[in-house]
Amino acid sequence: MQLIKYLLISTLALIIAVPLMMMVTISLNPDNTDILRSMGGWRAFIPQHFSLDNYAAILADTTHPFGRYIFNTVLITAVTLALSLLINSAAAFALAWGQGKRRGVLLLLIVALLAIPGETLVLSQLFIVSRVGILDTYLVQIIPCVANAFYIFLFYQFFSKIPRDLIDAARVDGFSLFRTWLNVGLPLSKPVFVTVATLQFLASWNSYLWPIMVTRGPEVRPLSVAMSAYFGSNQLYWGNIMAFAVMMAVPVILFFLLVQRHFIASITGSAVKG
Repeated sequence: MQLIKYLLISTLALIIAVPLMMMVTISLNPDNTDILRSMGGWRAFIPQHFSLDNYAAILADTTHPFGRYIFNTVLITAVTLALSLLINSAAAFALAWGQGKRRGVLLLLIVALLAIPGETLVLSQLFIVSRVGILDTYLVQIIPCVANAFYIFLFYQFFSKIPRDLIDAARVDGFSLFRTWLNVGLPLSKPVFVTVATLQFLASWNSYLWPIMVTRGPEVRPLSVAMSAYFGSNQLYWGNIMAFAVMMAVPVILFFLLVQRHFIASITGSAVKG
């Protein structure tokens, strides 16, 4: 049984690692002709060259300013992540422990939103932001992506399991709902915060459909859209394209390595509690 488990884990790791190995191998090869010859063979997965010329070409390209793109992506992702954690957790805490008889109806509406594909709403959202006049800005890539029904539901599931004694004790001490969320809810919610932060980071960093609809130039465009534009204008230069992809993927890998221990602990902890 253990052997089967290890074989499955090894197979899954190999499926994930092979494309990454190919991407890194090609990015280190400055000879595009050699890259095309090695496609489909083992040489495409094991580095034969260790040149940084492709990376230097990406960083020196003024038509597609990589530095600007990564600044835009980091800014948009960081602000969206911070606002998403605060607003979604606050909304969920209000649904879990706030006053009012209609909280159940609001929760039902939020859960119902999960059944609506986000792609069906982009045209109406595009109409709204165009009327507001924030197209081709950082705001248009941040504000519509902050509130999320799924994240609110995750936070609600966690906050609703907080012992009532803690909430009642906070109320006896004269805490408002906001202070109760700040002093009781947030300190206890590290597991769900890590889970939502990971999901939001990946969603913001890899977002493509919405940014390409609301941006026009490199001034505010993120890496995902820039990658598409770069691929379209450099279809034959696979080394440069893969170097671009590696530099885009590195921050995601580093982020996951940073939070993996907390993320796995939050998943296993939720499973045990469930």
